[in-house]
Amino acid sequence: MQNRRETLKQSLAVAGLLGATGLFPQFAFAFNKPAFDAKSVADAVKAYGASAPAESKDVTLTAPDIAENGAVVPMAVASTLPNLKHLLVLVEKNPSALVAKFDVSDAVEPNFATRAKMGQTSDVYAVAITKDNKAFFTKKEVKVTLGGCGG
Repeated sequence: MQNRRETLKQSLAVAGLLGATGLFPQFAFAFNKPAFDAKSVADAVKAYGASAPAESKDVTLTAPDIAENGAVVPMAVASTLPNLKHLLVLVEKNPSALVAKFDVSDAVEPNFATRAKMGQTSDVYAVAITKDNKAFFTKKEVKVTLGGCGG
């Protein structure tokens, strides 16, 4: 019977072999570190190869006007633009602006919901990036109250 240490050694050996031969799944490398390290909305959009975003009515963002608990702020993003590649949710004044990235294909309806942590009142952006690397956005200010007291 194998113990945990032997199983871990074998798993690491298999992962190393797959990595060395180029057979490691491509989704294991899907993390875009520059985008998640970006301090501004423009830098995060640029990290995905998109041009400067233009405001559009075809991108919608649903978020509360006032978030009484900044630890869990519900947000939803959707778009009616054709040929979408990504939908991004960004919070301008967060230490890392990028909150979420959703990959879109023809098999997926471009309508997503998530929750984000916000430390202070900030503009929240929904950015849609098309397959030809054009970016479109909408934004909304979300006020965060301290302590959940509403004031």
